[in-house]
Amino acid sequence: MCRTIKTAYCILNTLARMKSFEKLLQNNKNWASDRIKNDPGFFNRLVNLQMPEFLWIGCSDSRVPANEITGTNPGEIFVHRNISNLVIQNDLNLLSVLQYAVEVLHVKHIIVCGHYGCGGIKAAMDNISMGDLDKWLVNIKDVYNLNKSEVDAIENEEERLNRMVELNAKHQLLNLAKTTIIQKAWKHNKMPHLHAWAYSLSDGVLRTVFDMPPGSPIDKIYEFDNL
Repeated sequence: MCRTIKTAYCILNTLARMKSFEKLLQNNKNWASDRIKNDPGFFNRLVNLQMPEFLWIGCSDSRVPANEITGTNPGEIFVHRNISNLVIQNDLNLLSVLQYAVEVLHVKHIIVCGHYGCGGIKAAMDNISMGDLDKWLVNIKDVYNLNKSEVDAIENEEERLNRMVELNAKHQLLNLAKTTIIQKAWKHNKMPHLHAWAYSLSDGVLRTVFDMPPGSPIDKIYEFDNL
């Protein structure tokens, strides 16, 4: 008993002296060791196989980790994150992830997930310049302009921002449907199913905002006939 207490004290003492990044490395070693202990073949399976059913397009916010809030393990969900979970037609980073997820991994579902209390949404609704970030946030201002009457009718500021989170997630989902990548997949493979969700920091629950099954109609001007 005394030896166990002494060992635990030494570990805690060592952790206390570590720098923050060193703690991450130690946590990783502990995590890997626990994984092997509970499932000796875990890493062998990961090395040889990646077949996620989901692509997650989420916010970079550190409080919204895709794996943890969905209860998924490594290898089960493919992830792309940026400020306020935007889908922008000339964002080569996102489009590369999207193409790989759809055409190589053949994901069945794509989730665009916003979260209540999003700093990007709040910043976009203000008239204060954020420097280069303004070029990114203008996309959220466009969402506001498209829904100005509805949003302005909400008197409570928190509720107004929460509604903007939902409208933004829906709008980004519609942007996904406008890409040739999604339209081609819908035409030839009848997938993926698109989902817009919103995550609540206050209770940890995901809420459905909008769904687009494969082949959902979009404005004709955005459709491509030669895919």
